[in-house]
Amino acid sequence: MISFRELELKEEILTAVDDLGFFHPTPIQEKAIPHVLDTKEDLIASAQTGTGKTAAFGLPVLNQIDTESRHVQSLILCPTRELCLQISKDLKTYAKYLEKVHIVAVYGGTSIDTQIKELNRGAQIVVGTPGRTLDLIKRKKLKVGHIRWMVLDEADEMLSMGFKEDLNAILGATPEEKQTLVFSATMPPDMVRMAKTYMNEPQEITASRQNLSSDNVSHAFYMVQAKDRYQALKRIIDVHPNVYGIIFCRTRRDTQEVADRLAQDGYNTDALHGDLSQAQRDHVMNRFRKKQIQLLIATDVAARGLDVNDLSHVINYHLPDDLDTYVHRSGRTGRADKKGVSIAIIHLREKRKIYFLEKRTGKKFEHRQIPQGRDICEKQLFNLIDKVERVEVEESEIEAFLPSVFSKLEWLSREELIKRFVSVEFNRFLAYYKDSEDINVRRNDRSSRQDRGRERGRGDRRDQAESFASLSINLGSKDFLSPKKLLGLINQHVPRNIRVQIGRIDVQRNLTFFAVDRSSAAILMKSMKEVNYKGKSVSVKPTTDKKKRKRKRKK
Repeated sequence: MISFRELELKEEILTAVDDLGFFHPTPIQEKAIPHVLDTKEDLIASAQTGTGKTAAFGLPVLNQIDTESRHVQSLILCPTRELCLQISKDLKTYAKYLEKVHIVAVYGGTSIDTQIKELNRGAQIVVGTPGRTLDLIKRKKLKVGHIRWMVLDEADEMLSMGFKEDLNAILGATPEEKQTLVFSATMPPDMVRMAKTYMNEPQEITASRQNLSSDNVSHAFYMVQAKDRYQALKRIIDVHPNVYGIIFCRTRRDTQEVADRLAQDGYNTDALHGDLSQAQRDHVMNRFRKKQIQLLIATDVAARGLDVNDLSHVINYHLPDDLDTYVHRSGRTGRADKKGVSIAIIHLREKRKIYFLEKRTGKKFEHRQIPQGRDICEKQLFNLIDKVERVEVEESEIEAFLPSVFSKLEWLSREELIKRFVSVEFNRFLAYYKDSEDINVRRNDRSSRQDRGRERGRGDRRDQAESFASLSINLGSKDFLSPKKLLGLINQHVPRNIRVQIGRIDVQRNLTFFAVDRSSAAILMKSMKEVNYKGKSVSVKPTTDKKKRKRKRKK
């Protein structure tokens, strides 16, 4: 294992890295830093969140910046405002001993005039989101004619979020003679086409996929029927009284619904998703960082760039479709040499996903039982006792009240006083969980087998008898539609107060067939009228079951 001092970086940069306590580069840093320092070749690097990507491109770029020039020499694009701010913050930390290096972050949701003033003062490095960056280029306030390093961080995410045209316009405005560095967890078709168009015989490197899951993170899963998922979540939270973590949901609608239900049930939570305004998102994240919020309910995209080092838990309310996304999620806990736990709540048909995740992470997932009411009451009781033992008594403040307190309680014996004291907290959980059922699912349970039918598809099913309608949309694999993108399209255009449950999705070349609960089918079709997807008018229509169609063709 080499050290940073073997990478031939400037002493000022090495000192800043030493201050952070980093001595050995991560695999992606060890491969990318020498490439950027020693060559002018374009680079495609496969790397996930949490592998040290910012330092991988940031340190070698900072090492070569011409501090005497006021021109923008490096443009770094990323998908979200939060990640933009995090990258610029990290770069400023690495550059704190370098004189005359100016780094500016540009992003939407805030005053463009303020960002223009910062650019006018001169900046060698600009970190931006695609929309705001292109806006500034069109206004001729961000001049990219002298770019030497073009960096696309989380390029696949930018494409999946619909920034393809913006990226093409930005890349087309930069000079041909530059080094383009692309960091991407996956290589979707759009990414391949973009590389062929704007990159010159790029070299490809991959960070080792081994040990991507930190040794500080333990992994566990709980298996329940889909209808019991929320109750399972509550019990998991209750059995961990001091939990401080993120609960990940698949969609914005699920995120808000879970956050609302938890808040109504008295938990200290809030939601973070794309439907919030930037001011709302900033407010939620600041409260979470200050631990004014105990549990943050979030989508994956909204949580990008959220830098919190002392999370105790990450809870997967829904497992992601992509294995790497699970790695990203779990990597948010167990940081800064602290222990963390990554938990997944699954139903029986998702058990196979756990097997693949174990192979992907190289970690064993512990199958835990959903705690029973007695277990939760015991945990909460002793948590209260621990708090009493640790509480600091302000004698000067409370002394004047003690005689009255002693007088009021003197008729109670020591044992009675303790019983009443602990019952203040204990009775609440006892009353709630007194007659609670065992909601664990076991492989041989008859009820589990009966429940498989109601758990088909990508969403939860609350009732086995729930009926679905079959719809088709005039988009398919040739339009680069995926189940994930279809769900995003539906969530984007259906009113937020309407909960649409989606069943099985079948993506074909020209069409995609999917099931939807009958009560929402008409609303969904109406909501998708006049919608455009990548310049194509969308049409959603009712259709017959796919198997029936096949039988008709055979006849």
